[in-house]
Amino acid sequence: MAEILTRRDGAIATVVISNPAKHNAVTPDMWRALDEALAHLERDPAVRVIVLTGDGDKAFVSGADIAQLGNRRDASKGEDTQPVETRVPYMAPMKCAKPVIAKIRGICMGGGLGLAAACDIRFCSDDAVFRMPAARLGIGYSHVGVARYVSLIGAANTLDIFLSARKFGAADALRMGFVLRVLPAAELDREVREYCAMIAENAPLSLLAVKRSVSEALKDPGERDIAAVQAIIDSCLDSEDYKEGRAAFMEKRRPAFKGR
Repeated sequence: MAEILTRRDGAIATVVISNPAKHNAVTPDMWRALDEALAHLERDPAVRVIVLTGDGDKAFVSGADIAQLGNRRDASKGEDTQPVETRVPYMAPMKCAKPVIAKIRGICMGGGLGLAAACDIRFCSDDAVFRMPAARLGIGYSHVGVARYVSLIGAANTLDIFLSARKFGAADALRMGFVLRVLPAAELDREVREYCAMIAENAPLSLLAVKRSVSEALKDPGERDIAAVQAIIDSCLDSEDYKEGRAAFMEKRRPAFKGR
Protein backbone atom coordinates (compact mmCIF):
# COMPACT_ATOMS: atom_id res chain seq x y z
CA MET A 1 0.00 0.00 0.00
CA ALA A 2 1.31 3.45 -0.95
CA GLU A 3 1.03 5.77 2.02
CA ILE A 4 2.69 8.30 4.31
CA LEU A 5 3.23 7.06 7.87
CA THR A 6 3.99 9.17 10.94
CA ARG A 7 5.71 7.93 14.10
CA ARG A 8 6.55 9.74 17.32
CA ASP A 9 9.39 9.26 19.81
CA GLY A 10 9.17 12.09 22.31
CA ALA A 11 10.06 15.36 20.60
CA ILE A 12 11.25 13.57 17.45
CA ALA A 13 8.71 12.76 14.74
CA THR A 14 9.49 10.44 11.83
CA VAL A 15 7.62 10.64 8.54
CA VAL A 16 7.95 7.45 6.50
CA ILE A 17 7.38 7.37 2.75
CA SER A 18 5.95 3.91 2.23
CA ASN A 19 5.51 2.26 -1.15
CA PRO A 20 7.99 -0.63 -0.84
CA ALA A 21 6.65 -2.55 -3.84
CA LYS A 22 7.91 0.33 -6.02
CA HIS A 23 11.00 1.30 -4.00
CA ASN A 24 8.95 4.02 -2.29
CA ALA A 25 7.98 5.79 -5.50
CA VAL A 26 5.65 8.66 -4.57
CA THR A 27 2.17 8.94 -6.05
CA PRO A 28 0.36 12.29 -6.39
CA ASP A 29 -1.81 11.39 -3.39
CA MET A 30 1.32 10.63 -1.36
CA TRP A 31 2.84 14.01 -2.22
CA ARG A 32 -0.28 15.71 -0.90
CA ALA A 33 -0.31 13.50 2.21
CA LEU A 34 3.34 14.31 2.86
CA ASP A 35 2.63 18.03 2.72
CA GLU A 36 -0.29 17.57 5.14
CA ALA A 37 1.76 15.41 7.52
CA LEU A 38 4.55 17.98 7.77
CA ALA A 39 2.05 20.81 8.23
CA HIS A 40 0.36 18.85 11.06
CA LEU A 41 3.68 18.19 12.80
CA GLU A 42 4.67 21.83 12.41
CA ARG A 43 1.59 22.83 14.40
CA ASP A 44 2.32 20.32 17.19
CA PRO A 45 4.29 22.11 19.94
CA ALA A 46 5.55 18.78 21.32
CA VAL A 47 7.47 18.09 18.10
CA ARG A 48 10.89 19.74 17.90
CA VAL A 49 12.48 17.98 14.90
CA ILE A 50 11.24 15.82 12.02
CA VAL A 51 13.01 12.92 10.31
CA LEU A 52 12.04 12.06 6.74
CA THR A 53 12.87 8.55 5.54
CA GLY A 54 11.78 5.70 3.29
CA ASP A 55 10.14 2.43 4.26
CA GLY A 56 12.63 -0.44 4.55
CA ASP A 57 16.31 -0.59 3.66
CA LYS A 58 16.08 -0.67 -0.15
CA ALA A 59 15.13 2.92 -0.90
CA PHE A 60 14.62 6.41 0.45
CA VAL A 61 12.48 7.42 -2.54
CA SER A 62 13.01 6.16 -6.08
CA GLY A 63 11.18 9.15 -7.55
CA ALA A 64 7.66 9.98 -8.63
CA ASP A 65 5.43 7.06 -9.56
CA ILE A 66 5.70 7.49 -13.33
CA ALA A 67 2.80 5.13 -13.98
CA GLN A 68 0.43 7.53 -12.20
CA LEU A 69 1.68 10.76 -13.69
CA GLY A 70 -0.01 10.30 -17.06
CA ASN A 71 0.12 13.20 -19.47
CA ARG A 72 0.99 16.16 -17.27
CA ARG A 73 0.32 18.74 -19.89
CA ASP A 74 -2.84 19.40 -21.85
CA ALA A 75 -1.37 19.47 -25.33
CA SER A 76 -4.42 21.16 -26.82
CA LYS A 77 -4.16 24.11 -24.46
CA GLY A 78 -0.44 24.10 -23.78
CA GLU A 79 -1.19 24.28 -20.07
CA ASP A 80 0.05 22.29 -17.09
CA THR A 81 -3.08 20.81 -15.57
CA GLN A 82 -1.53 19.94 -12.20
CA PRO A 83 -1.82 22.29 -9.24
CA VAL A 84 1.28 24.08 -7.96
CA GLU A 85 1.62 21.88 -4.88
CA THR A 86 2.05 18.77 -7.04
CA ARG A 87 4.21 20.44 -9.70
CA VAL A 88 6.81 21.22 -7.01
CA PRO A 89 5.88 18.61 -4.40
CA TYR A 90 9.24 18.46 -2.65
CA MET A 91 8.79 22.00 -1.30
CA ALA A 92 7.12 20.73 1.89
CA PRO A 93 10.32 20.36 3.99
CA MET A 94 11.44 23.84 2.96
CA LYS A 95 8.07 25.33 3.95
CA CYS A 96 8.09 23.58 7.33
CA ALA A 97 9.22 25.89 10.15
CA LYS A 98 10.81 23.02 12.09
CA PRO A 99 14.09 21.27 11.24
CA VAL A 100 13.60 18.41 8.78
CA ILE A 101 16.37 15.80 8.57
CA ALA A 102 16.59 13.34 5.67
CA LYS A 103 17.70 9.81 6.59
CA ILE A 104 18.66 8.16 3.32
CA ARG A 105 19.18 4.44 2.77
CA GLY A 106 19.46 2.79 -0.64
CA ILE A 107 17.93 4.39 -3.74
CA CYS A 108 17.46 8.16 -3.78
CA MET A 109 16.61 9.32 -7.28
CA GLY A 110 14.55 11.85 -9.21
CA GLY A 111 11.82 13.27 -7.02
CA GLY A 112 13.45 11.52 -4.08
CA LEU A 113 16.67 13.41 -4.69
CA GLY A 114 14.67 16.65 -4.89
CA LEU A 115 12.85 15.81 -1.67
CA ALA A 116 16.13 15.12 0.12
CA ALA A 117 17.54 18.38 -1.24
CA ALA A 118 14.58 20.26 0.26
CA CYS A 119 15.38 18.95 3.74
CA ASP A 120 17.61 20.97 6.02
CA ILE A 121 20.27 18.31 6.62
CA ARG A 122 20.92 14.92 5.01
CA PHE A 123 22.48 11.76 6.44
CA CYS A 124 22.96 8.66 4.30
CA SER A 125 24.16 5.10 4.60
CA ASP A 126 27.25 3.98 2.71
CA ASP A 127 25.07 1.91 0.37
CA ALA A 128 22.99 4.89 -0.82
CA VAL A 129 22.71 5.43 -4.58
CA PHE A 130 21.72 8.80 -6.06
CA ARG A 131 20.59 9.94 -9.49
CA MET A 132 18.85 12.84 -11.21
CA PRO A 133 17.35 11.24 -14.37
CA ALA A 134 15.34 14.23 -15.65
CA ALA A 135 17.30 14.36 -18.92
CA ARG A 136 16.61 10.64 -19.49
CA LEU A 137 12.87 11.29 -19.21
CA GLY A 138 12.66 14.47 -21.27
CA ILE A 139 11.74 16.52 -18.19
CA GLY A 140 12.53 20.22 -17.88
CA TYR A 141 13.28 20.48 -14.17
CA SER A 142 11.77 23.41 -12.25
CA HIS A 143 13.84 26.54 -11.69
CA VAL A 144 13.06 26.35 -7.97
CA GLY A 145 14.48 22.84 -7.85
CA VAL A 146 17.61 23.62 -9.84
CA ALA A 147 18.28 26.70 -7.71
CA ARG A 148 18.06 24.56 -4.59
CA TYR A 149 20.75 22.22 -5.95
CA VAL A 150 22.99 25.16 -6.89
CA SER A 151 22.70 26.50 -3.33
CA LEU A 152 23.62 23.08 -1.91
CA ILE A 153 26.31 21.69 -4.20
CA GLY A 154 27.32 24.56 -6.50
CA ALA A 155 26.77 25.16 -10.20
CA ALA A 156 29.37 22.68 -11.52
CA ASN A 157 28.07 19.74 -9.48
CA THR A 158 24.47 20.64 -10.36
CA LEU A 159 25.30 20.68 -14.06
CA ASP A 160 27.18 17.40 -13.68
CA ILE A 161 24.32 15.41 -12.13
CA PHE A 162 21.67 16.92 -14.42
CA LEU A 163 23.59 16.81 -17.71
CA SER A 164 25.02 13.32 -17.23
CA ALA A 165 22.00 11.81 -15.41
CA ARG A 166 24.60 9.45 -13.94
CA LYS A 167 24.31 7.39 -10.80
CA PHE A 168 26.59 8.40 -7.95
CA GLY A 169 27.31 6.95 -4.55
CA ALA A 170 27.53 8.13 -0.98
CA ALA A 171 31.19 9.17 -1.22
CA ASP A 172 30.42 11.43 -4.19
CA ALA A 173 27.38 12.88 -2.39
CA LEU A 174 29.62 13.71 0.59
CA ARG A 175 32.29 15.26 -1.63
CA MET A 176 29.68 17.49 -3.28
CA GLY A 177 28.30 18.54 0.10
CA PHE A 178 24.89 17.05 -0.62
CA VAL A 179 25.00 14.95 2.56
CA LEU A 180 26.42 15.98 5.92
CA ARG A 181 27.60 12.52 6.91
CA VAL A 182 27.94 9.01 5.46
CA LEU A 183 27.48 6.14 7.91
CA PRO A 184 27.54 2.35 7.86
CA ALA A 185 23.97 1.12 7.36
CA ALA A 186 23.93 -0.50 10.79
CA GLU A 187 24.76 2.82 12.46
CA LEU A 188 22.50 5.15 10.47
CA ASP A 189 19.39 4.95 12.68
CA ARG A 190 21.33 5.46 15.92
CA GLU A 191 23.41 8.37 14.63
CA VAL A 192 20.40 10.20 13.21
CA ARG A 193 18.44 9.63 16.42
CA GLU A 194 21.29 11.00 18.55
CA TYR A 195 21.73 14.00 16.27
CA CYS A 196 18.01 14.78 16.36
CA ALA A 197 18.01 14.43 20.15
CA MET A 198 20.64 17.20 20.29
CA ILE A 199 18.45 19.45 18.16
CA ALA A 200 15.36 18.64 20.23
CA GLU A 201 17.06 19.87 23.41
CA ASN A 202 17.55 23.35 21.97
CA ALA A 203 15.22 26.34 22.10
CA PRO A 204 12.46 26.02 19.45
CA LEU A 205 12.35 29.75 18.74
CA SER A 206 16.11 29.76 18.14
CA LEU A 207 15.71 26.87 15.70
CA LEU A 208 12.93 28.73 13.91
CA ALA A 209 15.05 31.88 13.70
CA VAL A 210 18.05 30.19 12.10
CA LYS A 211 15.96 28.14 9.65
CA ARG A 212 14.10 31.26 8.53
CA SER A 213 17.38 33.21 8.28
CA VAL A 214 18.93 30.57 6.04
CA SER A 215 15.78 30.37 3.94
CA GLU A 216 15.78 34.12 3.33
CA ALA A 217 19.53 34.16 2.65
CA LEU A 218 19.02 31.71 -0.21
CA LYS A 219 16.51 33.99 -1.93
CA ASP A 220 17.37 36.73 -4.38
CA PRO A 221 18.18 39.96 -2.45
CA GLY A 222 15.03 41.71 -3.64
CA GLU A 223 12.81 38.87 -2.39
CA ARG A 224 14.21 38.59 1.15
CA ASP A 225 11.95 39.45 4.07
CA ILE A 226 14.58 40.55 6.56
CA ALA A 227 11.97 42.27 8.73
CA ALA A 228 10.21 38.94 9.31
CA VAL A 229 13.50 37.31 10.29
CA GLN A 230 14.31 40.15 12.69
CA ALA A 231 10.89 39.81 14.28
CA ILE A 232 11.63 36.16 15.07
CA ILE A 233 15.05 37.09 16.47
CA ASP A 234 13.45 39.75 18.65
CA SER A 235 10.88 37.25 19.90
CA CYS A 236 13.76 35.04 21.09
CA LEU A 237 15.08 37.83 23.30
CA ASP A 238 11.60 38.41 24.74
CA SER A 239 10.90 34.73 25.37
CA GLU A 240 10.72 32.66 28.54
CA ASP A 241 13.19 30.29 26.89
CA TYR A 242 15.83 33.03 26.77
CA LYS A 243 15.44 33.51 30.51
CA GLU A 244 15.60 29.76 31.03
CA GLY A 245 18.70 29.45 28.86
CA ARG A 246 20.56 32.11 30.84
CA ALA A 247 19.47 30.63 34.18
CA ALA A 248 20.52 27.12 33.13
CA PHE A 249 23.92 28.41 32.01
CA MET A 250 24.53 30.16 35.32
CA GLU A 251 23.32 27.13 37.30
CA LYS A 252 25.36 24.72 35.17
CA ARG A 253 22.38 22.53 34.27
CA ARG A 254 20.52 21.50 31.14
CA PRO A 255 17.87 24.01 30.07
CA ALA A 256 14.22 22.93 29.84
CA PHE A 257 12.85 24.91 26.94
CA LYS A 258 9.11 25.33 26.39
CA GLY A 259 9.04 27.00 22.99
CA ARG A 260 7.69 30.28 24.26
